[in-house]
Amino acid sequence: MKKILFPVLVVATLISCQEETRTKVKDASKAVGSEVKVAAQKTKTKVGKYIDTTKVKQKFKTVVAKGAEAVEKGAKKVKESVNK
Repeated sequence: MKKILFPVLVVATLISCQEETRTKVKDASKAVGSEVKVAAQKTKTKVGKYIDTTKVKQKFKTVVAKGAEAVEKGAKKVKESVNK
């Protein structure tokens, strides 16, 4: 009787623990999934800001370069008019 009862109890214990473990794993995977989604959204917004900043910087550089060229042309004209 003892030989039959002990394995049955062990199997019953393992099955009940397995169900609890499954639910815990499901809950943990849901929590990790939501954390990953939040982290991905934060990263997306940060990258978007940096991309926007980079575009603005590039536009600013081209505007500054064009402005500098215009100033140089104006300075050359002033020099030429003074030399004449």
